[in-house]
Amino acid sequence: MELLKETILKKGKVLSGDVLKVGSFLNNQIDVKLLSAMADDVFAHFKDKKVTKVLTVEASGIAFACFIAERFSCDAVFAKKSMTTNVDGETFCADCYSFTHKTANKLIVPKEYLSEKDVVLVADDFLANGQAVNALISIIKDAGAELCGVAIAIEKGFQCGGDALRNRGVDIYSLAVIDEMNAGGIKFRA
Repeated sequence: MELLKETILKKGKVLSGDVLKVGSFLNNQIDVKLLSAMADDVFAHFKDKKVTKVLTVEASGIAFACFIAERFSCDAVFAKKSMTTNVDGETFCADCYSFTHKTANKLIVPKEYLSEKDVVLVADDFLANGQAVNALISIIKDAGAELCGVAIAIEKGFQCGGDALRNRGVDIYSLAVIDEMNAGGIKFRA
């Protein structure tokens, strides 16, 4: 998606450790017009799927997932990274290592929010090594739901998580795939 790529080049900041800071438009501060256009693009790709839920991980993927869910007239569900007192009843859980935070998390979704009747689209802001997406796919499988695909705002193609998922037959739709990034610039996949 050209608009997203242009915004990344204009406002994104490459930090050490293969981190791309997009807080000024995608995470801390959200450019709602950009997210709206991104959701339109995702909807165009998956419009023939009968999406009943959009699933993401807290916190940075929530806005992206909500914009997409609105296009499909369905609910967005997010996996919490830790058990909290307001989560009661049975849950689906999957282990996940966060590339950004360098921590291990247990992703948690209450069973009341996913079922075998659901057709689920996973959505997230970043795809690096694929840990979060794999954990969400595990939760979808445990729920007996159907995975129809994965929508990613920014994929770090050089970290191979997306390619590994594609090799397993998962429909990964990334709006921007970065093949190289360093202090000298960013190179997008054609």
